[in-house]
Order: sequence, then C-alpha cells, then structure tokens
Amino acid sequence: MPDSPQPESPGFHLSLDQDARRLSLAGRLGIAEAGRAETELAAALGSVAGALEIDLSGLERLDTVGAWLIHRTLRDRPGSELVAPSPQAKLLIAEVAAADRPLAQAEPPLPFVVRELDRLGLYIITFCQTLIAGLGFIGLTIVSAWQAAKSGRGVRWRAVTVQMEQVGVNALGIVGLMSFLIGIVLAQQGAVQLRQFGAEVFVINLVGRATFRELGILLTAIMVAGRSASAFAAQIGSMKLAEEVDAMRTIGLDPVEMLVLPRVIALVLMMPLLAFYASILAIVGGGLFAWADLGIPPATFAQRLREVVPMSDFWIGLSKAPVFGAIIAIIGCHQGFMVSGNAESVGQRTTLAVVQAIFIVIVLDAVFAVFYTALGFN
Repeated sequence: MPDSPQPESPGFHLSLDQDARRLSLAGRLGIAEAGRAETELAAALGSVAGALEIDLSGLERLDTVGAWLIHRTLRDRPGSELVAPSPQAKLLIAEVAAADRPLAQAEPPLPFVVRELDRLGLYIITFCQTLIAGLGFIGLTIVSAWQAAKSGRGVRWRAVTVQMEQVGVNALGIVGLMSFLIGIVLAQQGAVQLRQFGAEVFVINLVGRATFRELGILLTAIMVAGRSASAFAAQIGSMKLAEEVDAMRTIGLDPVEMLVLPRVIALVLMMPLLAFYASILAIVGGGLFAWADLGIPPATFAQRLREVVPMSDFWIGLSKAPVFGAIIAIIGCHQGFMVSGNAESVGQRTTLAVVQAIFIVIVLDAVFAVFYTALGFN
C-alpha cells in the first residue's frame, strides 16, 4: 500500500483589513518566502496609507530577512505598531532596527596638489605647535633654575658630574674617531682639487679654518645630538611611564630641577671641551694626510696653521658650543616629558628628539654664520 502524502507545511499568508487598518501576517516569514512576501506587501500596502497595526500572532517562523521586512514597514509608516509579537520575534525585530543605520561613505580622494598642500599645512601646524611647546619648556627650565638658586638649594653637582661623564668622557672615543677621519677626508678632497692649480699648500688653510670655525663644533653637536638627546628622551620617558616623575611631584620634588637642570648644565660645560677636542683631532688627521701624501712635514703644517687661522675662528667655534649643548639637552628632556601611553611612545619621542636636535643645531649654525659674517669676522 503506498504511503499517504505528507501535508505541506504552511507558507506565508498576508491579509489586510482596511477598515481596522490591521495587517495580519501568518505562517512562515523567512528568506525562502522573502520574495513573495515583499511582492504581496507592496501590493497590499499600495492601497492604504498611514499607520497600521501589524498582527504577528499567526507567525510560526521568523528569521532576520522577515524581521527586516517587518521593520521596514514600521519605519516607512510612522505610528505603526506591532500586535501580539512573540518575545523572540520582538527581540529579533529590535536587533534588526538597531542595525538599521546609514553606512559611512568613504570620502573621495582629494586631487594630488590639494592633498600635498594639506600635508604641508599639517606639517607647518605641527612645527609651530612643537616650537611653541619647546619655547615654553625653555622658560620652565629657566624658572626652575631661578627658583633653585633663589631657595638656596643650588645645583645638584653630583648629578651634574654623572651626566658630564656620560655625555662627555664616554663620548671621547666616537667623537675623536669621527673628527680624525673627517680631517683626513677634508684634506684628501681639498688636495685633489687644489693639485690642479699647484696650490696643495692651501690644504692647510682649508683644514684649519673649516675645522676650527665650522666643522669641529657642528659635527660634534650632531654626534652629541644623536647620542645624548636620544639617551635623555629615553631615560626620562621610561621614568614617566613608570610613574617615577609623578612620584617626584608627590613628594614635593621638581622633576625639571631634578632631571633637566643637571643634563643641561653638563652639556653646556662639556660641549666646548668636546668641540676643542674634536677640532684638534681633525687637525691631526689632516696634518698626517698632508705629511703622508703631500710631503708637508708636521712642523711646517703647524707653522702655516698659526699663520692662516685667526684666533677669531677658534673663539667663534667655541662660542657656539654652549648654545648647541643647551639646545640639545632641552630638546632631549622635553621629548622625554612628552612620552605617554605605552613603550612605543618612547621610541617615537626618542626619534623626534634626535631629528629635532640635529635640525635646530644646523639652523642655529647657519644663523651664527650669518651673524658673525655681518659683524665682520670673515
């Protein structure tokens, strides 16, 4: 005997009572019925306007697609309300309604010229903000130094001595090697060019004046900026992340007086010494090359050096050193105090300290060159 056919499961049914303005939904309303349900809803709702009562008491199954159709009907007809929804249907429709919000559209890309001008403007704004913050930190350092002197606490010379060893004594090796090699390169390149005119003896003028007036202090400042400014930023930044700076304030200590002043004083005192040391080693390197390649004996080199290099070049070079030292120390300490968030900020601020210190040193060196030239020290 053949099996009797199974009854079909009920589908979707829709009825609209225009007098009562009640829309009754029955059966299943899911993704399988969505196409037919949308067509029937559009046909039924086209003949009636205004708010409706949507009766869900006859619904047996409802999924997200069906909930969206019901929510859209409620949304498009303000004032409509649900009648006899099950808790599950009510919750599902509420979740669909919460997800119904406009999608943020990506702005079209700007033209290349406009985009680059926008970036340039952002850089200028950032530069101005950094400059203002740096000037404020310089003022804060001066005020802290004045308050320390006025209160009688004075300078923490033990901390200054430790910093002088780190930024000065420990830097002698790398600064000396760099300056010695720069002296050799400067003499070699000068000899190559001057040999064309039979004027190799003027290599002494080139090495002597360039070293004492510009290269000795400038290259030393760049090396110290890369070595000490990064160290200051990393040290103070790590202390700030560990909340040691806040602990100093809590117990009544001034972090600027404790951390910044010793470093600034140490670099101001050590930079002239490092600059003089670097200049001498650059002269030694240039003299050895002149002796080995050009046949100029050391005695002749030294005598000629005394004749062609005025003392003004020596003092001009040394006069820049304390300024460069103070700027490098202040920039490094300032970037250390700007550390916030996590350890990644330490690396970012350390990089900024080196870049800013080298940039400011080069700018100040150009300002000094123009200034001394205007005064007649050629």
